[in-house]
Amino acid sequence: MFTSIGGKELGEMLLCAAASLNEKKEAINKLNVFPVPDGDTGTNMSMTVSAAAAALQKHTPASVGECAEVIANAMLRGARGNSGVISSLLFRGMAKSLKGKERAETADFAQAMSDGVDAAYKAVMKPAEGTILTVSRATANAALKSVRRADSLETMLDAALMQGRAALELTTEQNSVLKKAGVVDAGGKGYIVIFEAMLASLRGDFVLSRSSEKRDEADFSAIEDEDIRFTYCTEFIVSRDNPRSPTLLRSYLQQIGDSLVFVEDDDIIKVHVHTDEPGNVITEALRYGALQTVKIENMRNQHTELSGGVTEEDDDDAVAPAEKELGFVTVCAGEGLKELFLSLGADRVVTGGQTMNPSTEDILREINKTPAETVFVLPNNKNIIMAAQQCIPLSEKRVVVMPTTTVPQGIAALAYRDEEADAAALEATLMDSAESVHTLLVTYAARDSEFDGYSIRAGEYLALLDNSLIGSFGSFESLQEQLCRTLKEADPAVVTVYTGEDAQEEQSRELEATLSEALPDTEVSSLYGGQSVYYYMISIE
Repeated sequence: MFTSIGGKELGEMLLCAAASLNEKKEAINKLNVFPVPDGDTGTNMSMTVSAAAAALQKHTPASVGECAEVIANAMLRGARGNSGVISSLLFRGMAKSLKGKERAETADFAQAMSDGVDAAYKAVMKPAEGTILTVSRATANAALKSVRRADSLETMLDAALMQGRAALELTTEQNSVLKKAGVVDAGGKGYIVIFEAMLASLRGDFVLSRSSEKRDEADFSAIEDEDIRFTYCTEFIVSRDNPRSPTLLRSYLQQIGDSLVFVEDDDIIKVHVHTDEPGNVITEALRYGALQTVKIENMRNQHTELSGGVTEEDDDDAVAPAEKELGFVTVCAGEGLKELFLSLGADRVVTGGQTMNPSTEDILREINKTPAETVFVLPNNKNIIMAAQQCIPLSEKRVVVMPTTTVPQGIAALAYRDEEADAAALEATLMDSAESVHTLLVTYAARDSEFDGYSIRAGEYLALLDNSLIGSFGSFESLQEQLCRTLKEADPAVVTVYTGEDAQEEQSRELEATLSEALPDTEVSSLYGGQSVYYYMISIE
């Protein structure tokens, strides 16, 4: 029985939490009630906590205060998606509460849980009930109430989790969408998984799987030095979320690169390959499931550095000196969209979007590399905005995060910006431009569902207008009919169709012709975006 814990015990608790989240992330992902293929809450929380686990594997401080600080710092930088950011805020508040302590008594830990909840609520502009915030608050309140009668941390956490689980069940009633689907909140479930694993660690009931640890650290050190034929060393881990054969991925990689190391099991595929097409490699990997980790390194720059030369990538943490007043960092997935953003004046592009949310550190790195005094960030996805906002206090530069929720909004913001405006004036005009654009998205149903009055079958086309579902369609013809009806009602001046990587070329040509015929007074054009998940992104101006 533990009446107090130090850094060693807290570190082991966190490692168990990371392992448990990794094991249960797909079950958490499936709690997503919207039928589009974006259920990534479990993945985002797992990757966020895993960032802390990776930091602790390098060094676990002896004091509980220092250990909590390591955890909080790593989670802050590794936070992905709203659920990951809120999780990092919960642990940031705990770290502040435990600062300076060698060991945490039961009361100290309960207070830290409560302080973590307070920190998260203060940081979220519009806290919503029936979410991870609700579940964490109920758990922390129960922890504080149980301290007087608890004889150990285990007893306290056990009592707290009883209330936390009850609060989790109530989220179904607190949110009408969850109630219709008959599921609990995914972020709240992830929070319970974390603290259940931490309790199991204290009790000695959770044993880390050494085989899984070894699998996630495939040894690529045996690859010998060679003449640099391809520029980019590309490594990633992708979940096996569908039955697509890994043999197809292996064959593709053999065609566009060399030095291939390919490790697969029932849950993941881990790859190392040298290639000149890292973007295409990652795009192909996404056909198999959600990315768990990605690392792309320029081997020519590495060679130059080892030879005593200097490269612009020498230090990922280096801050580029300001050569101009304003700079722009944007987030998107797809080579076509990336090139478009760069042509419109973006200084840096962060690869990411739906199902592959970049971390706070990914965004911060590109902010720091932008040679400007003030850097505007366009997240272009509602689940990336919070991660981007965490960069504001972390960068030496002035960072302004524009809450763009779709790629077409981000494109409009850059395309129609006033280049003569100063930073203060530009902040308003960018959002005016973004909000003047409506976005139609076409994707597919990830599973059967009854949602918002629609009976949806897996594999059907789904159309969303400004993130609201407008229909599910079994044929491309019926989809086109609805798109034409929707666009006619909008009466736009300009319609731009960005085609995704999985869009069929013949269907894309047909769609552009159909829209042009249905909207004779509208300028209709089509550009290759190369985005995953969405067959088409349609900008309506």
